This record gives sequence, structure tokens and C-alpha cells, in this order.
Amino acid sequence: MSGSGAPTIETPRAEGARVAVVGAQWHPKVTDALVAGAIRALDEAGVTDYTVIRVPGSFELPVASLHAAKNGYDAVIALGVVIRGDTPHFEYVCQATTEGLMQVGVTTGVPIGFGVLTCDNDPQALDRAGLPDSREDKGYEATQAALATLLAVRSL
Repeated sequence: MSGSGAPTIETPRAEGARVAVVGAQWHPKVTDALVAGAIRALDEAGVTDYTVIRVPGSFELPVASLHAAKNGYDAVIALGVVIRGDTPHFEYVCQATTEGLMQVGVTTGVPIGFGVLTCDNDPQALDRAGLPDSREDKGYEATQAALATLLAVRSL
């Protein structure tokens, strides 16, 4: 969910849900803010059973998310940031992370909140991190999306 055209999602009540927040450590100003946004959304949703797991970078998010999904978490929030540089590294990490997280969700059936920022530069990442002067809070939004998906799946 980004910028123009984003749906309005109310933070659903999800008491009793067990949630893993998996956050990368690269770019700590951004990733710490993303994790804080996720925790705000969990608090607002009434979720008290959550665990924060930190991994080195975004590339490591899929494997940690897979283990969380296999260990009984009802939803997983994956948070990280990849900032374009001068090499193709950006494309490889973004693609692998995105495909890996999608695979975790599809194969386990556990909703994955996708909060991985893929930005051209630091200002773009800061503007989406949920800091006081940011325009967007992608950690919060990814958590809302995962919880809304969890409740939708449970209703089937």
C-alpha cells in the first residue's frame, strides 16, 4: 500500500492473535521506526502476544519469517529497507526478499505483512518510516494489512 490509491484500512481488533515482527537491522533509523510503527498497530489492535525478532538485513527476512510461521505465529510482519546503490545488488536483494516472503505466505497460509521499503535514496526511506516528519508509516500499514488478512482468512 503506497501513496495515491491506497485503501483506507481500519486497524482491526485482533485480541488473542500471536504475531511475529521480523525486522532487519540495516539502516537502523529507518528499521527501528518501522518496528515501532508495527508495535503501535499491534497495541491499537489489542494484540499483546507478539515477539520482535531482528535479523541482519532484508535478505534474511524470508527465512526468519518462515520459521515464525512454522512455529505457530498467526501472522508475521516483515520489515526492512533496501536502498539503491551503484551496483545491481539492489535488484537482487529486492527480488529475493519479495519472492521469498510471498513464498512463505503462500506455502504456510500465514499472512505476511510486507513492510520492506525499496527506495532510491535515504530521504525516500525516511519519508516512509513513520518518523515524526514522515509522510507514511509503512511498519504500521504492513501490520494493519497482515491483521486484516488474518481476520479475513479466519472468516472463510
